[in-house]
Amino acid sequence: MWPQVMEKDNKSSFEGFILVGFSDRPHLELILFVVVLTFYLLTLLGNMAIILLSTLDSRLHTPMYFFLANLSFLDMCFTTGSIPQMLYNLWGPDKTISYLGCAIQLYFVLALGGVECILLAVMAYDRYAAVCKPLQYTVIMHSRLCGQLVSVAWLSGFGNSLIMAPQTLMLPRCGHRLVDHFLCEMPALIGMACVDTMILEALAFALAIFIILTPLSLILISYSYIARAVLRIKSAAGRKKAFNTCSSHLIVVALFYGTIIYMYLQPANTYSQDQGKFLTLFYTIVTPSVNPLIYTLRNKDVKEAMKKVLGKGGAEV
Repeated sequence: MWPQVMEKDNKSSFEGFILVGFSDRPHLELILFVVVLTFYLLTLLGNMAIILLSTLDSRLHTPMYFFLANLSFLDMCFTTGSIPQMLYNLWGPDKTISYLGCAIQLYFVLALGGVECILLAVMAYDRYAAVCKPLQYTVIMHSRLCGQLVSVAWLSGFGNSLIMAPQTLMLPRCGHRLVDHFLCEMPALIGMACVDTMILEALAFALAIFIILTPLSLILISYSYIARAVLRIKSAAGRKKAFNTCSSHLIVVALFYGTIIYMYLQPANTYSQDQGKFLTLFYTIVTPSVNPLIYTLRNKDVKEAMKKVLGKGGAEV
């Protein structure tokens, strides 16, 4: 059945898509344009600052800040892959996106989301080593291992997307071009299909176990060991230091995984488009912009590095 449906569907599919977004709420579009643009600029500024500080300040040349710089670069790529198109659609009446543009957006949103899932697990392991094995920390988290862990995160995310993005785009849609979303996201595109998508959804769920649930399990296991180690620390100052070391990462994990699990671990037929839009808006613009703020506000080293860099800049002027 699929080949005949796909043959009829090919011409309309390659014409591109119409991103409905929030066009049913025109009074919201200008407000959302301003909000999204503001958060996008904050994301670029904040994450660029983290990368520069991690590069310029020798005190931040540690595994923790190496992973944090990767997370910042990832967040910049993630938002740049989706927000410019969103701003274009919010600003004017044209809501179209080309087939190629939709394919690229879907691929990178899936890939970078997967990378972040695994990278957050890598960062949790780093915190486990720092708190539970402080004396062996530099031996455990050597530069080669850090590079390997980051490579696994990036390759796994892009590998997952290489499987899921083409499968999603090849679904027959019987001429349907309206995407009830503001970006080309997998649940919305699967929901447009005019064939049974149960096999694809099963594949998506199986890969989500590897990309989403396995890293989350490793994060929870790491933090269970960290909690036990912190409770054994006798001094209040020691406990506070250990808590501050991990709390920023925990907040980021909660913000990111809370929305991702809701979006990608439910069947397409139970997917609420309105809830999906606002949750996607949250993890697309809010989470990447608050990550630098969370790590900066609760991190003494980053604050001192910022003062040092800004102080040097002021002195040079």
